[in-house]
Amino acid sequence: MLRLAFVFPGQGSQYVGMGKELAQSFPAARQVYEAADEICGYELSSLCFEGPQEKLDQTQFAQPAILVTSLACLAVAREHGLSSELVSGLSLGEYTALVAAGVLTMEQALPLVIKRAELMQQAVPLGKGAMAAIIGLDSQAVENACREVDGIVTLANYNCPGQYVISGEKEAVEKAAELLKQQGAKTMLLAISVPSHSPLMRECSQVLAQEIAGVEFREPRLSGIVSNVNAAENSLGDIPRLLAEQLYSPVRWEQSIVYMLPKIDYFVEIGPGSSLSGLIKKIERNRVLGNVENNRSLQKLMEKVKSL
Repeated sequence: MLRLAFVFPGQGSQYVGMGKELAQSFPAARQVYEAADEICGYELSSLCFEGPQEKLDQTQFAQPAILVTSLACLAVAREHGLSSELVSGLSLGEYTALVAAGVLTMEQALPLVIKRAELMQQAVPLGKGAMAAIIGLDSQAVENACREVDGIVTLANYNCPGQYVISGEKEAVEKAAELLKQQGAKTMLLAISVPSHSPLMRECSQVLAQEIAGVEFREPRLSGIVSNVNAAENSLGDIPRLLAEQLYSPVRWEQSIVYMLPKIDYFVEIGPGSSLSGLIKKIERNRVLGNVENNRSLQKLMEKVKSL
């Protein structure tokens, strides 16, 4: 039997039109959006399908939109007989993974994600925080540069070998990026003002922890969940704490993929875009089976499944 891991994208994967085709083609996807619209109190579905992009890119809208679109894609994937041994998600995507595993329902996860997005948006004054992509050096060089700079800047995302993200105070991030550029790295400031996965999010995480404490988590029904914080499966009792810590801890995506490799045959990315597939291919080239974000990607994936 084919052993699959489902992986779910995080913020940055949003685009106008995401999920629209699947919602038009499959009642299971459409029902996810209809339920989400009721929970949100506004037409999240219209924002996903029609935009505008400027609004969709705002953290408070992007995060719930990606969660819901990923769950709609998951509903269609399951309708086609796909199931997973393990699940994991990049940052925000971890909430989708918890719903996929049966630990949370969408009715629990969506309000949590809405609150998470609001807290993150408010945590640092506009223009005070920054994130930058660093390409071409190893993680040790990036960590060293962050330590050399005055101010708060840390390695926030271990995406794949040679591709990392730093996060923190804007001035410190810029200085670290310049230092790494001098060492031969390609650097790019990201179009995001929220310094995710840095110590600047610690106070925000304490408020989120209080929200999380009011939610009942259930034992995983189907899949094991690999956490961003420690790149491992954890007991149910540890999951609420890890979700709060995730806000200020590095996303250990590369380490999470390496952890899952011996346990599964292939990865399937579920949700808008295919950025995670690209990262995984840089870690283990031949282990990505495909993704589910629209009719074409679904058809292509199912053809591959049948050929194995």
